[in-house]
Amino acid sequence: MNNSKKNKISKYFEDFSIGDNYQLPSRTQTSAIFSMFQVASGDNDPIHYDKEFCKKKGHSEMLAHGMQVLIQTAAGAGSFPSEVRDSLLGLIEVSGKMLKPVYREDTLYPELIVSNLISQNKTGIIEMKALVNNQYNILVFEGFHKYLVKKKVNDN
Repeated sequence: MNNSKKNKISKYFEDFSIGDNYQLPSRTQTSAIFSMFQVASGDNDPIHYDKEFCKKKGHSEMLAHGMQVLIQTAAGAGSFPSEVRDSLLGLIEVSGKMLKPVYREDTLYPELIVSNLISQNKTGIIEMKALVNNQYNILVFEGFHKYLVKKKVNDN
């Protein structure tokens, strides 16, 4: 008997409710994260990587790139992907607003909350509000993700 799935049942569109909450791991935006994001993105704007330049612009520390903050809401960091392993068809849309600056050494606390469920014929769209607060409980990012998920197969 193959126990590779360990008897875990995958969730389908009908198994979700508005208000379902996914807390994602907190992450401190270290110099290493800033450097890795610079390499991955190719973004060489000194506002993100030159502390003295930032000070001249009125910032106390290096400013995180907005996309660096957005990626903190990646659902893959939490339990959502394992819950939909058999039903997820894909991430179909992401959007968001950077509300406050995020600086090097800020700790971010992301979460996803199911905010809308759009039923379709054989699939559904799960819309999740994406929120990121900093260590002072200030909302620094707000946006949404949309996932296309299968509905349960009807055996009738």
